Amino acid sequence: MAITNGYCTLAEVKAAMRLTDSVDDTLLENSIEGASRRIDGYCGRFFFQTTQTITFYSTNAYRLAIPDLVSVTTLKTDNNGTGTFTTTWTANTDYIFQPLDAVLQTRPYRAIAATGGKTFPLFTPPDPPTAQIVGVWGWPSVPDDVREACVLLSMRQFARYNAALGVLGFADMAITVRAVDPDVRDLLSPYRIIGVA
Repeated sequence: MAITNGYCTLAEVKAAMRLTDSVDDTLLENSIEGASRRIDGYCGRFFFQTTQTITFYSTNAYRLAIPDLVSVTTLKTDNNGTGTFTTTWTANTDYIFQPLDAVLQTRPYRAIAATGGKTFPLFTPPDPPTAQIVGVWGWPSVPDDVREACVLLSMRQFARYNAALGVLGFADMAITVRAVDPDVRDLLSPYRIIGVA
């Protein structure tokens, strides 16, 4: 089985566990995928890249808040409320990415600001979406902290296969597997998006 959108490699987990054989490779790959998706859920974002077309409702004429974005192929708006995106915008002429230093920090863009006299058409219910972006979503690369958290979570998940009911037994003792690994929590906390209800 190949790992899909994993945040660490099989070799990294095996090295951390000091494993040299390939007996448990399938279980380890399952653990890596599971750990990667748990990280997505915990952080409220994903760190792999995917090319998608996504539509948005503009509520600010000068700034469009977006999920993590690596690059844009096309940005179009529906200026007539017809549900058809007919106005194409040009990067660095009609819009710029924010934050401005995202590339320097190897982080994604989180907003698009209108420039050069352009404005985003505002959404008024029940109008259709007002902006459409075809682009690469996610992160430019997996951050080192996220990779390390994935290694630790993968090791934990693999060990969990031998821990019935969350209790790992040894000759004279038993250890309960904690719900949240504090090291993983600390590694991921800077990347977590906290929702406001």
